[in-house]
Amino acid sequence: MTGTQSTTPGGTVTSYRIGYLIGSLSSRSINRILSRALIRLAPPELEFTEIPIADLPLYSQDYDADYPPQGRALKEALATADGILFVTPEYNRSIPGGLKNAIDWASRPWGDNSLTHKPSAVIGISTGKIGTAVAQQSLRSVLSFCNSPQMNAPEAYLQYSSEVFADDGEVLDENTARFLRDYMIEFADHVRRVRTVLPPQP
Repeated sequence: MTGTQSTTPGGTVTSYRIGYLIGSLSSRSINRILSRALIRLAPPELEFTEIPIADLPLYSQDYDADYPPQGRALKEALATADGILFVTPEYNRSIPGGLKNAIDWASRPWGDNSLTHKPSAVIGISTGKIGTAVAQQSLRSVLSFCNSPQMNAPEAYLQYSSEVFADDGEVLDENTARFLRDYMIEFADHVRRVRTVLPPQP
């Protein structure tokens, strides 16, 4: 059994530490609003910590011999997470440069890929109708190369509306709330399955 176990009157409960990365660096990011909604609707056994990416320098192989503090902090945060949730916008039919840069840091130095066997899920929201669909496909390709077991379904392509998503993460439309609640239940099941088959290495 993996994760953190605790005993309750109903039995033993295993909780999972989820690190989440927000692809947008904007202080007004609608994907940050989405991340708040996902946390509100997630099953109680998931414990969330944001993994910040804004302060990472641009990755270069020159750093591999001596990672800077920001790179070490990123890899340490990934190491302590049982699963990773990527919440990203779509920029120019792909993922933002800041998110790709963070993944490049995470996957190096060669042979020390922090995403290997780390269960992940991808979601995003946009003001456009395709709801980050192309960005998500781009990100999935990168995560596949990084050997991160991904939750393939359900897929979630969301269009933002202030009438549906409040700034604090409350979802004002019940159908949308139900869909996102089911998405997070599936994500919890995905993390549990992967961690059972591929437990963290000591």
